Amino acid sequence: MKREEALKLVREHTKNKNLVRHMLATEACMRALYDRIVGKGDDNVLSSKNEWGMAGLLHDADYEELKDSPQVRTLHTKRTLEWLDGKGLEKKVLDAIKAHAWGYVDGMPEPKTPMEWALYTCDELTGLIVAVALVKGGRLSEVTVDSVMKKWNESSFAVGANRDQIKMCETRLGIPLREFIEICLKAMQEISGDLGL
Repeated sequence: MKREEALKLVREHTKNKNLVRHMLATEACMRALYDRIVGKGDDNVLSSKNEWGMAGLLHDADYEELKDSPQVRTLHTKRTLEWLDGKGLEKKVLDAIKAHAWGYVDGMPEPKTPMEWALYTCDELTGLIVAVALVKGGRLSEVTVDSVMKKWNESSFAVGANRDQIKMCETRLGIPLREFIEICLKAMQEISGDLGL
């Protein structure tokens, strides 16, 4: 599956611009995390930067259709996987999409691979970074690691961003929290136009 096809599928099923932007942000973070974890320009037999990006881009493709349904806790990601069946995506991409819903959707497996943990942890971080940008007048360019860390301990700020999940970057990926935030922030800043920030 080519990126253009994946983005088309996302846009067919997601009309909410902010949710599409969330998936674009997650894609950018995943590509940057690939560089940090696997190595710049070091596509190998275990995974490729494109696969990491595809997992980020597609991970919430069915969320808008399910979010207000009681079935969200049983069907989220499963519908996306049905849409992707036969599209030629590697099993590891599909596994990462499944694992990103661990603890939220019944029966989803705990992440195991670096790709799966990267998606699980950065998914939540993108929302926190966007919330900080909105406080800064909607300008992602004004956001710094320090400004994200300043809001980190404010439990009433961006309550939907699960800090415990984000912080697993340290134990599961071996990346210190500040560095993890910096990687994702820079990746999002590079596509700020696509994110409307």
